[in-house]
Amino acid sequence: MKYSNNYILYPVNRVLERAIAASLGLLSEEFVEAASPDSSVTVADVFLHARGNYEQRSFSSNILEPLREALEALLTDEYREQEPSAWAETQNRLGNIIAALAQQQRDVELYEKAIQCFNNALEELSQEKSPLEWAKTQYNLGTANQALGRLLDETKPLKTAVDAYTNALLVWSREESPEDWMTTMHQLGATFHTYGKLLEGNRTFQKSVVAYKNALAELDADNYAFELAATHNNRGAVLHHLGESEENPDRMEEAIRAYETGLTVIMEQQLPFHLAVICRVNKATAQNVLAELTNDAVLAEEVADEFELIIECFPHALQPLCLKHCEEQLKKAQSQVKA
Repeated sequence: MKYSNNYILYPVNRVLERAIAASLGLLSEEFVEAASPDSSVTVADVFLHARGNYEQRSFSSNILEPLREALEALLTDEYREQEPSAWAETQNRLGNIIAALAQQQRDVELYEKAIQCFNNALEELSQEKSPLEWAKTQYNLGTANQALGRLLDETKPLKTAVDAYTNALLVWSREESPEDWMTTMHQLGATFHTYGKLLEGNRTFQKSVVAYKNALAELDADNYAFELAATHNNRGAVLHHLGESEENPDRMEEAIRAYETGLTVIMEQQLPFHLAVICRVNKATAQNVLAELTNDAVLAEEVADEFELIIECFPHALQPLCLKHCEEQLKKAQSQVKA
């Protein structure tokens, strides 16, 4: 089945940012100074939260390769024998940094190297003796496999990601580790969504909806404004595809309500404006599907007006492929009006 395009939002990768911060001491002062992002840039990054799981904004991406080299130099057999836990932590840091490079370069081999780092760490960690470090490593393994599965459009890495996140949740409970539990539920939702599109499986989409709903139980606008907006938007994206798969107008209306809630959070919490535009594009795309399912020419006309407004008023907030999507959706809505 051909699903319509919609756009998910990726959470801030705090694990990656911590890995970078904890490793900067391995570099010279010159490199550390270069690690800071360029604060002189006045134009907002309109692609933030839209590119993938390994985004971070606290450091310059130019620091990743030097950190990779420094960490790889530490990982000797002697270090592993003397300090196995520290060696495993170094593998975790290295895996996250290599995965960030893999995302930048869209490099399958680098993702596979990152995954190997996390598997190496798991050789020295166990759920019984070091449960928190084990859970963190399982989470890292899940996120790298999720990113690889999305890049390759393959189910095997996504299945591995689901298993790894499920393992992490054996340790991270909602009561004792609410933030880690919430983040893992969000990532499970994203993984099941991608997995469901490849399997064309409504049951997998439904698992995604449940995972996102679980994440929402621990989110509030005061402490997690972006995560709250992203989870509503991403839940809408799954419902959107589930509605198409089932040809179910009620599902589409539920997706539209989820997008609207995400948009409301973004506007009320004054999050970056391009995020609001993404939600509006998603909502209008779902309304276009709903108009088609219900043969509603009035709704189709409203959708055409909305896409015209988005294209005319917010071109600076649209990625090129998203702009192309909006133009195609405008033509689709206009054709439904004429029909």
